[in-house]
Amino acid sequence: MNDAHPSPRPPRLLQQIRERIKTLHYSYRTEQAYVYWIRFIIRFSGTRHPREMGKTEVERFLTFQP
Repeated sequence: MNDAHPSPRPPRLLQQIRERIKTLHYSYRTEQAYVYWIRFIIRFSGTRHPREMGKTEVERFLTFQP
């Protein structure tokens, strides 16, 4: 069977974060800060999805000294 309307893709990570923050009634500045740090750790980890990261990657990020 050929569907004329394929199923929509699930929201991307940052969109999910933004929606959750709004649901919790956090301020816009808090949303900006969360998104900033999430992007930062993703870039730091070589653009890996946070779902793929574990304790080692988080420790490496938190103990990094430039």
